[in-house]
Amino acid sequence: MKYTSTRGGVSDVDFEGVLFAGFARDGGLFMPERIPKVNKETLTTWRSFSYKELVKEICSLFVTPEAIPRHELHGLIDKALHRFRHKDVVPMSRLKSGLNVLEMWHGATLAFKDLAMSCVGQFLDYFLKKNNRHVNILVGTSGDTGSAAIESVRGIPNIDITVLLPHGRCTEVQERQMTTVIEDNVHVFSVDGTSDELDEPIKKLFRDTEFVKKHNLMSTNSVNWARVMVQIAHFFYGYFQCAPTQVDDALPPVEIVVPTGGAGNITAGCIAQKMGLPIQLVAVVNSNDIIHRTVQRGDFSLGDTEMTLASAMDIQEPYNMERILWLAADCDSAKIKEMMKEFNENKSLKLPQELHIRLLEMMKSCSVTDDNILQTIRRCWEENQYLLCPHSAVAVFYHYQQFDCNRNVPRCCLAPASAVKFQDVILRADLVPQIPPEIEALMRKETRSTFLKKQDDWEKVLREKIEAIGQKKM
Repeated sequence: MKYTSTRGGVSDVDFEGVLFAGFARDGGLFMPERIPKVNKETLTTWRSFSYKELVKEICSLFVTPEAIPRHELHGLIDKALHRFRHKDVVPMSRLKSGLNVLEMWHGATLAFKDLAMSCVGQFLDYFLKKNNRHVNILVGTSGDTGSAAIESVRGIPNIDITVLLPHGRCTEVQERQMTTVIEDNVHVFSVDGTSDELDEPIKKLFRDTEFVKKHNLMSTNSVNWARVMVQIAHFFYGYFQCAPTQVDDALPPVEIVVPTGGAGNITAGCIAQKMGLPIQLVAVVNSNDIIHRTVQRGDFSLGDTEMTLASAMDIQEPYNMERILWLAADCDSAKIKEMMKEFNENKSLKLPQELHIRLLEMMKSCSVTDDNILQTIRRCWEENQYLLCPHSAVAVFYHYQQFDCNRNVPRCCLAPASAVKFQDVILRADLVPQIPPEIEALMRKETRSTFLKKQDDWEKVLREKIEAIGQKKM
């Protein structure tokens, strides 16, 4: 298995190479040169597998034994997932009104990003120890990515991690999960800007190939292929949990509803589709609706980022859409290169009609307001005494709409975070938040971060920080 850039300028890269890369040198994103197919017999066998077993099977398709021997790969995955609070890792809650909620938030930071990030941390540590190397991880976050990235590598001597978070645009719990980690290898910046704005200096640094090479700079945002790869597993697991058992081992379709911000998670769903999993995908967004407009009208153009109750999805430039468009274009890198050039120049792109039709075949979409989120949280509590986080409510809103008029399709709603991280939203829904002891303890911890004002040169500050880290390692 080798990897190629979505823009065609880089190819024949092995798993270790893409693991340590951010964007490809040509500005594209890495994808497998071929998508492995999973036949009906294999799917039937996998139906009884645990989530952890599915992660191992999926990763084994994309990571060759030459890169990581099978027994070592499986051991790394076991180690990555052992901290999860639930024995099933991602349990399914079956609620009233036909609602199936896949709880992906039982990891260290109470968010789904722990699933892939914990594995990525183990993969990195494996290669760094093997090659006696040091890397600098640079991450921008809109909410949960930063804390999951920090938890996955905190205290690892061969890794330094620098995280930028949008000041005042995360919840207090999300922010404290980053700023209370007092480790020598963790460096947190609180930035006076949106998550899209803080991505700009990060992109500039990654485009400086000399700087990237000198400091072994990499990203564990969902720009990193390994994140997407691990996330493929929960689409298979969600499918098997919701698909009705057929006497003839038929594989009926299941709809999987994905709360969508940067589009890394739904990219994994698109790959699962290409592998042969009979799922129908629904991308559900908040009022930052570029993905919805792209799916509905072929209008891939930026708007202004709005602050919403589903703050981790307050994104207007979802870079993983490039991967989705590459899949929809039958891996035509030349077409994607031309399209992304136009988008980067104009911040606007009208999809070619044929490509738009292909995208519509891959997924449906829906946009949800803050009022819809609050209504959904209330309804789910009234029917089930079950609290949803605002991002999970985005998916469940779509389910309630569909269930109230059409009950024929089995459906799985992905729940990306625990409601305990969003106490203010729960209060706005006129409900009482549940505050576990570990969150109360988090609020009493010492914090450490550096504030970056609007007028500061963010790129310069980051360069100087990474240079200083390099000096200490010498």
